Amino acid sequence: ALWCLRMSLTPTRGCLLDLPWEDILLPHILCHLPLQQLLSLQRVSKSFQSLIQLYLANMRCFDSSQIRPAIPRAAFVNLLKDNKVLQQLALQNCSDWLTDCELLPVIEQNHHLHQIQLKGCAQLSRHALVSISLSCPNLRQLSLAHCDWVDSLSLRSLADHCKALEAVDLTACRQLKDEAICYLVQKCSRLKSLSLAVNANVGDVAVEETAKCCPELEHLDLTGCLRVKNDSIRVLAEYCPKLRSLKVKHCHNVAESSLSVLRSRGVELDVEPPLQRALVLLQDVVGFAPFINLQI
Repeated sequence: ALWCLRMSLTPTRGCLLDLPWEDILLPHILCHLPLQQLLSLQRVSKSFQSLIQLYLANMRCFDSSQIRPAIPRAAFVNLLKDNKVLQQLALQNCSDWLTDCELLPVIEQNHHLHQIQLKGCAQLSRHALVSISLSCPNLRQLSLAHCDWVDSLSLRSLADHCKALEAVDLTACRQLKDEAICYLVQKCSRLKSLSLAVNANVGDVAVEETAKCCPELEHLDLTGCLRVKNDSIRVLAEYCPKLRSLKVKHCHNVAESSLSVLRSRGVELDVEPPLQRALVLLQDVVGFAPFINLQI
């Protein structure tokens, strides 16, 4: 693609821009170029500027991390002002410039979004989540990690309108309590991945309700959820046969007595078994028992 672009700038019989824009250039050439290079191409000529603007208007995925240095807020608004077909929007760690003023117009004109990443976007407000819930009925994946502005009311709006959600990251959304999580999982029973990590307000009630309402659950992150105890882990093991990974590091009230069932099923856990269990596993693998007194 880069070779074609270079050739188009040299005197030849034909020109890259002579190719059909919507049939050839957009889907087969420009889509392979980094966004940063595409934006640079706008400065080549007015024709290239028109081509890139057409590309931006038809772009399906936008990832702010592809633009270095950080994108100015005015540039972000200009880039997506004509786009109504976005399917994936990644704006993680844009707390320096992203506010509701820039985000809401993009969300409200893109009803086909199925993946949104807002990790660390600290300057947004609950209105952003309400806008997402009302504008994106096909949403499948949503990351709100480290977004302290997420509250129970905005999460209820999400649950009411985005029932097809499969993955939600609520890491460090510290306003949320068990009741809000319960409402979410009751409405969004298709969840396969859920993170409630680093939330001291989340306890057994939320975990048990998640287990009972989301039989398709495959990944659950409870890192640092200090109120989670053994009972809810046992319920999780009973109701979630498809569980593949569970993170419970720093959950000091979760012990091997509840994790052992999941461990025996091959569920990936982020905590090692206690010494005695590890030695037994070693014996099973190598066929001998190390000379260690297990009663110590």
